[in-house]
Amino acid sequence: MPASEDKSDDGPLSTPDFGDAIDSVTFGQILEMDEDENDRDFSQSIVFGFFEQAEETFEQMDEAFPLSPFTPGVSSVADRNSFSGGLEKDLEKLSSLGHFLKGSSATLGLVKVRDSCEKIQRYGKKENEDGTPETDEKLCLERIEKTLKDLKTEYEDAEKLLKKFFGTEEEEEED
Repeated sequence: MPASEDKSDDGPLSTPDFGDAIDSVTFGQILEMDEDENDRDFSQSIVFGFFEQAEETFEQMDEAFPLSPFTPGVSSVADRNSFSGGLEKDLEKLSSLGHFLKGSSATLGLVKVRDSCEKIQRYGKKENEDGTPETDEKLCLERIEKTLKDLKTEYEDAEKLLKKFFGTEEEEEED
């Protein structure tokens, strides 16, 4: 059994306490799919498949922001919009990508990642965080931009925890 797992009164196997980043019950259900608790190949492949999927999704999200405010002549989201395909198109794409990543992160129990993805999905649908309509498209895009930064940090935190759990953190950090 990997050192990061322990026995508990809840059953033969419990997952480590990941804090509020990962729901241990949900993640435990993924671990239950492994044939043997000493061989985590199946659950590890699911988790590492998610890592690849998340990285690709982040790239697609970044593409919806083709120019940063630091690009010469681009001082705001409004200026940047004149270079892109239009706010409506960007928002729809970001909403769709947020929805996509929300589902896979929820399956693994990545609570913070899921919640940030839901915010991106809502903002992309021109909604506030609570689901009420928001007509200011520029504000929605600015909120997505901020939330995407938070999302990437939350993802990196969860990724580190999971790589440590599977005992792969050293070999993965040498990229």
